[in-house]
Amino acid sequence: MSETRRASSTVLPVQPDRRTALEYLADAVVAVQRAHPVRVAVDGVDAAGKTTLADELSGMVAARGFPVVRASIDGFHRPRRERYRRGRESPEGYYRDSFDVEALRRELLDPLGPGGDRRYRTAVFDPAADEPRPAPVLSADPDAVLLFDGVFLQQPALEGCWDLVVFVECSAEIAIQRGVRRDAGRLGPAPEVEARYRRRYLPGQSMYLAECRPRERAEILVINDDPAAPVLAGPRVDAPGGSSLN
Repeated sequence: MSETRRASSTVLPVQPDRRTALEYLADAVVAVQRAHPVRVAVDGVDAAGKTTLADELSGMVAARGFPVVRASIDGFHRPRRERYRRGRESPEGYYRDSFDVEALRRELLDPLGPGGDRRYRTAVFDPAADEPRPAPVLSADPDAVLLFDGVFLQQPALEGCWDLVVFVECSAEIAIQRGVRRDAGRLGPAPEVEARYRRRYLPGQSMYLAECRPRERAEILVINDDPAAPVLAGPRVDAPGGSSLN
């Protein structure tokens, strides 16, 4: 993350209702100006609410007149044999082996970045089928906004790829409860899913948090224990209409 984007940052907490929080975030996103599409990372811990937030935010950014490219880390999984090469419960395997960040850069982030040709794919792999399934090649408008949600988005291999980073977090127990509700059945019975969160996912996140300090490095922090009233903290970002994170 460049010093240019952090130079004028002032961290100030606000606690609006969800609609107001999303308006703040949308204003912060469209206030970022680049000579290429703006690449926004919605980073954060498992089951914190990243995908829901990015989905809601995409409509608000589009309503402000900006074309939106919506994508997720789920489209850049590695094959199971690579994801589980350290064992199905390995936290390090979850952190280091789950996602093909080289393909993410090659197919999406670099084409939308400085000097890119704006021809991109939003996904290259289908994790359910465990096989490559490249999305069609599309062309982004110069003023497009990429809203990309996922875990581990501030790891060293993605350094310099983001023009704005939002980090979404919640307490560990809330994350486990949400994860079990979401994944039970798809990943197995609820007790097995809970055990997997406790043994693989959350410890893997702890490795990322300790190694990369993503919470501290993000421009905007969303504490999402209560989705109806998320707590925001982040740099002062003056936005059209005079609103700001202050």
